[in-house]
Amino acid sequence: MSKLGCSNRLVVILGIAVVALALASFTFGPIGARLFGIQTPHELQVSKPHVSLPSEAMFHIGDFKITNTLISSWITIILLCTLFYFATRKMKDVPGRLQGLAEVVVDGIYNTIQGVSGEKYVKTFFPVVTTIFLYVVTNALLALVPLWGTWGPIEEIQEGSHTATVIVPFLRAANTDINLTLSIALISFFFVEYLGFSKIGALNYINSFFHFKELGKALGELFKGNFKAFISGFAFGFINMYVGLLELLSHLIRIISFTFRLFGNMTAGEILIGVMTFLVALIVPSIFYGFETLFGLLQALIFAGLTLVFGLMAVTPQHEEGAEEH
Repeated sequence: MSKLGCSNRLVVILGIAVVALALASFTFGPIGARLFGIQTPHELQVSKPHVSLPSEAMFHIGDFKITNTLISSWITIILLCTLFYFATRKMKDVPGRLQGLAEVVVDGIYNTIQGVSGEKYVKTFFPVVTTIFLYVVTNALLALVPLWGTWGPIEEIQEGSHTATVIVPFLRAANTDINLTLSIALISFFFVEYLGFSKIGALNYINSFFHFKELGKALGELFKGNFKAFISGFAFGFINMYVGLLELLSHLIRIISFTFRLFGNMTAGEILIGVMTFLVALIVPSIFYGFETLFGLLQALIFAGLTLVFGLMAVTPQHEEGAEEH
């Protein structure tokens, strides 16, 4: 028998096995057991997912609460620092696998930022944008490791009129903690505002919101005795002030949108995987693990990409924007 024939036969056998496992998992799962009146085997029983939005405290240091999401974020930091330490400890002209992987990641992110910001600002944005991207995506990928959300002490909680047994995990996806997503959003916000004040000057940056020049011109017309121009300029100046307040409000709203976008998507993904594993324990949840890998990458790209775009808007003076449009 040819090698091609053996390969096709193996693929067919694996396909049949996968379908059989999925059907068995559905049949003996909660849905199939209820439909067909079948007792679910102990091997296929999965505890009902328990949704807890606040992260659970594992222990305390004085009054400081160490939560399972905080521990996960520490593991992310240690992992990234370790990987890049060993990748850059002994740099070679002909890189090894780890150094080569690090160079591919760093070069890819650097070239992407350079394509958006240009050579002038790429080194300004690179450290913060890269850190945010790697931190968020590593948090998301670590959450898919089996130890996350499945290993920990068992506690009994009251659910309505009955008591349920749930696992309080030692490790939980760091991105599902709203405190963590808020902290990253604040870093992004203050980074953008700092760039605006430092790169184009405090007065120019504030004027990009409120456009005081319109009011200044209107006052100049008043001193010249041109009341019609004064009224027109004052009206437009007032409108610009109002628009500036809306723009300032939009900057503050970024903190909320950044926080809840990441928190909501990652928490929803965790709940989805828990529910699918409970309903169909085998094979099918693997599909959603693939989706969550993609969504974690997308959320990291969105968070880092918006930080880059908002930062570029902050360091671009209004007259430069007008010149580019012209």
